[in-house]
Amino acid sequence: MKILFVSDIHGSLYYARKGIEALNNEEADYIVLLGDLLYHGARNPLPKDYNPGEVANLLNKFADKIIAVRGNCDSEVDQMVLDFPLMSDYSTILYKGRRLFLTHGHVYNVDNLPKLGQADVLFYGHTHINRVIKKDNTYAINLASITLPKEDNPHSYGVMKDNRFTIKDIEGKTIDEITL
Repeated sequence: MKILFVSDIHGSLYYARKGIEALNNEEADYIVLLGDLLYHGARNPLPKDYNPGEVANLLNKFADKIIAVRGNCDSEVDQMVLDFPLMSDYSTILYKGRRLFLTHGHVYNVDNLPKLGQADVLFYGHTHINRVIKKDNTYAINLASITLPKEDNPHSYGVMKDNRFTIKDIEGKTIDEITL
């Protein structure tokens, strides 16, 4: 099974399309959306091709492949236009003998870790900054933002296959690769 990870679309139709292109190009089975899907947020600039309604329409076409968690910019109004669940602060996937803990990062993050076991992985976004931290045998991975990366990080997404996690820029070039 191959899983694509995307965080912080913030209503950009351009970058939402790039995420779907990555889903297709990577031939991923599922796409994990780590929050902040439709609204750009009061602290962020208006993203390229800002069109939350069309982002919702695009994502709804892939609802059967989406696992999503709520970001700090997501609301009940957003859930009304989406055909997949969005309102959970976290979700988990059991994958190859480990738990993948999925969250946006505004509640659980590297500074407020959930209870994780050996070899489990925390995936989050929120800060828009790529960050990979290993504590004992547990990883905390932030894949920045596909739309509004900060601190000179590229627009990026992640791919999990077997025991490898790869962070890539939107053109598919590898930025970082981790063997879990």
